[in-house]
Amino acid sequence: MNFGLTEDQRDVREMVRKFAEQEIKPVAAELDKTHRHPEEICRKLGEMGIMGVAVPDEYGGAGMNNVTYVLCMLEISKACASCGVIVSVNNSLYGYPVMSFGTEEQKKKYLTPVASGQVEGCYGLTEPSAGSDAAALKCRAVLKGDKYIVNGTKIFITNGNVAHYCVLAVTTDPALGYKGVINLIVDMKNTPGFKVGKIEEKMGILASGTAELVFEDAEIPAENLLGKPGQGFKQMMMGLDAGRIGIGSQACGIGRAALEDALAYAKERVQFGKPISTFQAIQFKLADMAMQLDAAELMLLRAAWMEDNGLDYEKESAMAKCYASDVAMNAAVEGVQIFGGYGYTKEYPAERHMRDAKICQIYEGTNEIQRVVIARKLLGMR
Repeated sequence: MNFGLTEDQRDVREMVRKFAEQEIKPVAAELDKTHRHPEEICRKLGEMGIMGVAVPDEYGGAGMNNVTYVLCMLEISKACASCGVIVSVNNSLYGYPVMSFGTEEQKKKYLTPVASGQVEGCYGLTEPSAGSDAAALKCRAVLKGDKYIVNGTKIFITNGNVAHYCVLAVTTDPALGYKGVINLIVDMKNTPGFKVGKIEEKMGILASGTAELVFEDAEIPAENLLGKPGQGFKQMMMGLDAGRIGIGSQACGIGRAALEDALAYAKERVQFGKPISTFQAIQFKLADMAMQLDAAELMLLRAAWMEDNGLDYEKESAMAKCYASDVAMNAAVEGVQIFGGYGYTKEYPAERHMRDAKICQIYEGTNEIQRVVIARKLLGMR
């Protein structure tokens, strides 16, 4: 078993690390405070190929693999969690289904501008009554001639306020359950009957917009159907498997930031005449954070390697996302504790890491759902 990275992977990680340190981290606090979409950062990451890491270059991507994607996500998310999730949605939730199930024409038209970082993409799944129960969709598409007429509302859509394109999960008939689910590619700037609704006020990842998408007799060309009718739910599940690697990597990056900040502060903060890093209580916290984050990173790399090699990675991606987000939250909480009273103020980034980490236990499938997925795979249940 070889745990080493290829020369290309090391070079890409170092390139992204330098960019994150020099251009993302210095503005992370400002982005958090102003809730500003990091347009300039997204465009530069696109030029670097990072908005479509594993997408072939003929469709605007970098033509690398998912192990490299994990490495990039770790570095970006360590600098700014909001930038991390924007990159994750572009690559996984939007990029994966279009790349995997789209026609050649669909990929050239709808994947290339997103993978090259010219515009953002998003995935419209969650509804007021359909979150963890992803088959309970009410947003409905009725085929009329050469168009689908769509009515319904989506909520909590990451990138929804800025995205140009959306992969939209809808049902052709709610009574059919998962068998009625289809995915449509939506041009959000040129679709009659579509509008962006409420923008959520959130606890964390504040530079990443979370929006309501409203469809009122929206007209979507029938040619924008991904795959065939009846395949939508399977596409959705496969896309979420891929997406969980991205969100797990985002979480692990946040945890790494919390650890690095806590390490630096513990060496500087003096109490009882010596740095608090000399106290065993602090050392144990730091040691636990490091062990857990290393384990999470290895789990993420394993899941990504399995995806790259065409193996069934559903259980492994669920494990990696669940564990990485849990240990990231723990690292963020312990980071605040190590900073003490300063950790509860906005003078240091510890409180931001804590706010940002929490969502990773919720979106892309709550960690309770991840445990359901894991248990079903262990028990051989469908």
